[in-house]
Amino acid sequence: MGWWQVNADTLAGSRFVVSPLAEAVAGLISLHRGVAEHAGQRAWLDAHLPAYRTRLAGDPLTALTVRAAVGHRWLADFLTPTPTGDGEPGFAEELAYVRATPPEAARADLTVSLRGPLPDPLRRCDPAERAADILEWVWTRTVLPSWPRRRRIIEADVVARTAQLSQGGWAAVVDAMRPGMRWLGESRLQINPYDYPPREISGARLLFVPVTPHTGWVSWDAPRRYAVVYPCSGALAEADRASVPESLGRLLGPGRAAVLVLLDSPKSTTQLVALTGQGLGSVGRHLKVLLDAGLVRRRRAGRSVLYYRTAAGEVLVTARETGE
Repeated sequence: MGWWQVNADTLAGSRFVVSPLAEAVAGLISLHRGVAEHAGQRAWLDAHLPAYRTRLAGDPLTALTVRAAVGHRWLADFLTPTPTGDGEPGFAEELAYVRATPPEAARADLTVSLRGPLPDPLRRCDPAERAADILEWVWTRTVLPSWPRRRRIIEADVVARTAQLSQGGWAAVVDAMRPGMRWLGESRLQINPYDYPPREISGARLLFVPVTPHTGWVSWDAPRRYAVVYPCSGALAEADRASVPESLGRLLGPGRAAVLVLLDSPKSTTQLVALTGQGLGSVGRHLKVLLDAGLVRRRRAGRSVLYYRTAAGEVLVTARETGE
């Protein structure tokens, strides 16, 4: 198995970061695979996959670059530069790192990701430029229009992981982060199930990067920074499925109905703010009305207060959904 040796200081200094580039790379992987993990992603693929395939059909060298970079077990390293963790760079700033990759370095990374020799056409072109161009296309056409919603889901995931940290420590956080990843004990963090030599990362900066598509990877700028890119929890990533039935919106008001619909699983006020885009005061007022009406209840989990639907709230949501 592949694992990292992580000391207490490295864990204590770790942090969650938002990366627009990571979201675009995850989108590129989703488009390349063409397989939906949930209904919301199916709708996204239906909307963008035809244009993506048309784009690659008209540019065979870029299509070959994408297949080499993301079509195998490992992603090409130049495609996934490790975030710095300093502030929050914009997409263009992050993409500049990809575009600046020397051609020989990009071809070496593709050789590793392919686990074999490069096709002749890739030996005679600059794959980093082509990869940057297609990532810019994916970001502009397929991610940017929904970035505010995606960002709210990412922020809600960070809130949920932080709550896990306060309740169960880092072992609870990493065990639920991505398939094949778990805390082994004795300062060992398993990052995947593959048989690779361990890495000593004590003293480095450890970053956790959530993305909304169901994919993930690790990257590093050794020995300074290491990053784990992981998918947001399923309930959050699928939040776009929780559309508000029109009749329920008329009955409760659209803002309050949106809160009730999202409480199919327990969520904190902060998560609801992130997912709905409503202000803290508005969410708080909606929750008070729903509590008074007996449609939701609350319970404490560590330092957080979680809200969830009661049986009456469940009946109301279900009845309104089936009655549309």
